[in-house]
Amino acid sequence: MSKPGNVWGNPCLQCGACCATYRVSFYWAEAEQRGLPDDLIEQISPWHACMAGTGQPEPRCRALAGTIGESVSCLVYPQRPEPCRELQPGDDKCVRARRRHGLGSFDDETPRAA
Repeated sequence: MSKPGNVWGNPCLQCGACCATYRVSFYWAEAEQRGLPDDLIEQISPWHACMAGTGQPEPRCRALAGTIGESVSCLVYPQRPEPCRELQPGDDKCVRARRRHGLGSFDDETPRAA
């Protein structure tokens, strides 16, 4: 069975829930290695950083553009840190994030026609 998609083939382009649910923390040197802009990084310890906006009680990554559940994009997608790369559409973290934002599972959605 294939993964669900949308008209662009990437269900994340309509979701963005994970970007507004989890703190995206990583080893500080990864930000420099990947070329992430300084204004999108917050230092959380001498060794760790997080994506700006994700360390808040109501997290939302500052690199997320758009409306959750409708149409979103990541402003630094090619440079995104490892925690963002690890999360996959439909995995446990994805499902929890979607529920938090009132979105059903991908199985509940009908792909939209172009």
